[in-house]
Amino acid sequence: QVQLVESGGGLVQAGGSLRLSCAAAGHTFGIYAMGWFRQAPGKEREFVAAFGWSSGTLYYGDSVKGRFTISRENAKSTVYLQMNSLTPDDTAVYYCAVRTSVSIHKVQHPAAYDYWGQGTQVTVSS
Repeated sequence: QVQLVESGGGLVQAGGSLRLSCAAAGHTFGIYAMGWFRQAPGKEREFVAAFGWSSGTLYYGDSVKGRFTISRENAKSTVYLQMNSLTPDDTAVYYCAVRTSVSIHKVQHPAAYDYWGQGTQVTVSS
């Protein structure tokens, strides 16, 4: 079992920045990847970014490339999402997820992940 605790959401004006954190606890020795997804009201869950744990490969969704940066603190099994140049379209609940097993799904797909956080609200005002 892995527990994920997210923090850092909130309200920000357009053009501003926020930093999200996600700390994993429990059986974290077998992490394959950690990622961020978001879901706005009435929309499907959207891939934002992911970190391949052993390879160090970074993945980004097209809508956030160049504005968001994912990073990690390996010793703490923590991943961060630095979000810059935020727009109202970034408003959503942001979810952290961890992959702890081999999956046929790519890291960009929600089904690739085994555990999810509760989500943190990010609201960007215009």
